[in-house]
Order: sequence, then C-alpha cells, then structure tokens
Amino acid sequence: MIVDRSRVVRRRLGFGGTLLATLFACASLTPSLLPRPWLYQGVMGAVTGILGYAVGAALGAMGRAAISYRLPERARRIAWRILLGGCAALAAVTLWYSYDWQRDLRALMGMDTRITWFPPVILAVAAALFTAALLLARLVRLAGRRLNTWLDRFVPAYVGHAVGAFVVGGLVAVFANDVLFNGFVAGMSDVSSVTNEGTHPGVRRPASAYVSGGPGSLVGWESLGREGRRFTGTAATPARLAAFSGRPAAEPIRVYVGLDAASSPRDQAALAVRELERTGAFGRPVLAVLGTTGTGWVDRRIADTLEYMYNGRSAMVALQYSYLPSWVSFMVDRDKAAATGRALFDAVHDRWSRLPAGARPRLMLSGESLGSYELEESFRDLDDLAARTDGALFVGPPNTNRVWHRLVTGRDPGSPVWRPVYRAGRTARFAQHPDDLGRPPGPWPHPRVVYLQNASDPVVWWSPRLIYRRPAWLEGQRGPDVNPQMNWFPLVTFWQVLVDMTASLDVPLGHGHRYGANIVDGWAAVAAPPGWSALDTDRLRALLS
Repeated sequence: MIVDRSRVVRRRLGFGGTLLATLFACASLTPSLLPRPWLYQGVMGAVTGILGYAVGAALGAMGRAAISYRLPERARRIAWRILLGGCAALAAVTLWYSYDWQRDLRALMGMDTRITWFPPVILAVAAALFTAALLLARLVRLAGRRLNTWLDRFVPAYVGHAVGAFVVGGLVAVFANDVLFNGFVAGMSDVSSVTNEGTHPGVRRPASAYVSGGPGSLVGWESLGREGRRFTGTAATPARLAAFSGRPAAEPIRVYVGLDAASSPRDQAALAVRELERTGAFGRPVLAVLGTTGTGWVDRRIADTLEYMYNGRSAMVALQYSYLPSWVSFMVDRDKAAATGRALFDAVHDRWSRLPAGARPRLMLSGESLGSYELEESFRDLDDLAARTDGALFVGPPNTNRVWHRLVTGRDPGSPVWRPVYRAGRTARFAQHPDDLGRPPGPWPHPRVVYLQNASDPVVWWSPRLIYRRPAWLEGQRGPDVNPQMNWFPLVTFWQVLVDMTASLDVPLGHGHRYGANIVDGWAAVAAPPGWSALDTDRLRALLS
C-alpha cells in the first residue's frame, strides 16, 4: 500500500503554519549581534519556529473564514508537495550557510573561527522542542473544542465559543503567569537568597575603618550581601595606590548598604548617608554615587579607577535593591531599582547641598547596565542631570533608560544611533573606543556625561519594539562590530537579540557587554583630578586590563 506522505503531514499540520514556521526558523539561523553556540541555536530555532507556526495558523484561519473556496484535492496535494520540498531545501541551505555566518561574526570580533557547529543536531534539537510545544498547543486547542461542544448544549454556538475562548485563554494566562513565571521567579529568588549569604573566595572582612563592614562601621559585615562584601572587601590599599602614584596614599572610602540592613530604600539611603558622615566622605575631593546591578554588583573597574585617579582620596556609595540576577531583576525589579536610585541620590544630594559651595566634593554618578537605569531614573533629562551633579559615567545602558533614549532619538542629524552626537557633544558623548570621546571636535565643558556603549551590545539594543519595527542601528552605516549580513525579521530578531544577551559576556573586550579598561578613559574624561595626564590614563589602563 502506497502512503501519500504529504496527506499524512497536512492532516496534522496547517499549510500557513508550516510555511511560516520554516521561514521563522530559517531566519533565526541568520547572524545577529553576537556569535552563539549550537545548542542556543537549536533552542532559538524551536522558539521562533513555534511563533511562526502560530502566526501562520492564525492567518490561515482568517483566510479560510474570509474565503469559502477550497482547492481541489489534487491541487492541495501538489501544493503540499511543493511546500514540503521547498521547506526542506530552504532549511538545508540555511543550515549550511549558518556555519559560515557564525565564523564570519567571530572573525569580526577577533575570536577563534574554529568552532563546533552541528547542523544535524541543531535540527534535531529544534524539531524536538518544536514538536513538544506544538503538541502542548494542540492539547489546549482540544480542551477548548471540548468545552465549546459542552457549552453549545446550553447556549447559542457563538456565545459558547466566545465563553470557551475566554475561559481557555484565561486559564492559559493564569498558568503561564502565576504558575510558570511566578514559580520560576520564586525559585530564582530562593536560590539567589542563599547565594547572597555567601562570600566570594578570597574576600575577607576589611581592616579599614573607612569601608562598610569594617571596624566601627554602622553597617554589619553580614548584612552587606555577597556582592556588597566583595565591593567593600576589595577596596584598593594605600600601598597599591602609592605604588602607582609614587606618593603617599589615603584610605579610600567605600560605603555599601545591603538589602538586609534596612526595611526600605529610604531607610537604606539614610543609613548610607550616616555611614558617609562617619567616614568623612563629604570632606573628600570626589564623591561618587554608584548604581548596582540586580545582584548588587558594582564593576570593579568603576570603583578601582576612581580610587587610583585620586590616590585614595575618593569616596563612593552604593545600595543593594535585589539579589536576583540582573536579567531577572530587569523583568521584575525595575521599579524597585528606580526607587532605590532616587532614594540614594536624593539623600546624598540633600546632605551634599547643605555644605558650603566651596567645600563640597565633586558629586559624580556611575552605573553599569541596570545600575545606569537605577541612577538615571532620578532625573527628568540631561539638563537636570548636569544641573545637579558634576558628571556621570554610564556603561552599557539598557534600552529602557529614559535620559539615554531621549539623547539617542534626539541626536543631531547625520550621526548614527550607535554613536550619536547630541547638541554637538557639549554635555554628553558616546564611545565604544577611547578616540570616540574626542568627537565631535569642539568645546566640552564640565559637567560631562559619558555613555560607553558597544555597537554589538545586546543589552543596549534589545527592546520589545524589535518585534514589529526595524531598528535604527540596522539602517545606514553600521557599527564597527555589527555584521553587515545581519537583517531584521519581525519577531525573529527580537528573540535573536534576547538570546544574544545571555552570551554578551562571552566575547572579547570591546564587544558585546564587555567594556574593560575603556572605563578608565570614561572616568578620565568625566572626573580627572588636577594634574592627571593622558600618560596616567594609559598607565592605569595597563594596570587594570
């Protein structure tokens, strides 16, 4: 007995769904911002494929409802054979080219191009996950049809179908949000809370009275959290600072208040100000308010650079608002991050503004990733930021940063979104390389604001708008490390860049979300002390690289 395989397939799959699933999955194989391992590619292919199937199935259903004509059986059979053959050929060709696309992207970033790339395994992973997701969707649809059949016994069909769709949709939403998502966040919270209680290897309670958790501190060592203990326990020593500067150095001040030290952001901020007063921070030449990421992490180079530049005569303060990983905090703790940043800055600024104008330290801001968002939320716009601070350095700002977004969208005509020029660069400048800070030529008075952003950083460019709109960073001239073969596809590019975020630290310095010693140049542009030279910047870059 001869089996018509196309007939078997079309009984189980929709024409439009199969077509769009294949197109979406193949689009996911095209290059994005960063190289990705084969396993990530398999998962991405499944996710984008099921999205494509859903879109295609919905369009097909609308088409059948609008057009009552049905093709003859023979024509449908031929159409399916053409579709299946075309989809198989397209998948094979795209898988074949995907190897070269990944190698080209790695070469662009100076990475080893000898990679492990298993097209058959990628296909198997994608197909297995796609099948599982499709079966789950079919079970939900079957349940909905059974409910509609039961309701039709009591109410008119159109009412029963509407009620059935509402009930099934509501149950799916409740399950996805209250069971899956909330359960996932609760699980991450449990794991992260245990991690927060630990201490990084090699980190010990400080002997300096000038850092939180040390002798005489108002903040207990145990309450600092894992990242707070690393921040205060790794402050540069006067001996190390003196070895760099060639002069006697002071004890640097690092103040940190963990999540467990107070009951609210306002109480944390009040405790931080008292700790700043205890250590004499308001008498130092520079005082930096630092933003933290989800776990409470502060980039070591942000803190170390300022201490070396000022030979220890610096002070800095930070608060912890969460112990969840940054990407989870980005989804669930952004409001808390903003509230914490506002509470800290307002408390510090209030105390700072009560000092005589000539006796105030330079008030600086700095934060990386979600830490930049935390601090930016304290200001209406760039003018407000410049009016109330003496400068800021923001590293890898997320696309949700409001001040950053206004600068990028309001950039001067002719400047690209990945290296925008705003108001001729008189206050804020954007850089991927140190030389970028000198552009455009012209006056750059203080206070200055610097944004370090790599053209290939998915943290900077990921946005829900990628679902339906081609981004400006793929228009016209592209950034120096953005693959010229990258294209935008509805829905697909959104997931590609989202997956890129998980690999944003697995690339060389100067690409992705890795900024390295460029932070030194950023601080030198914003907050250099008197007498600091370009040679000093180069020496410090070499030391901290």
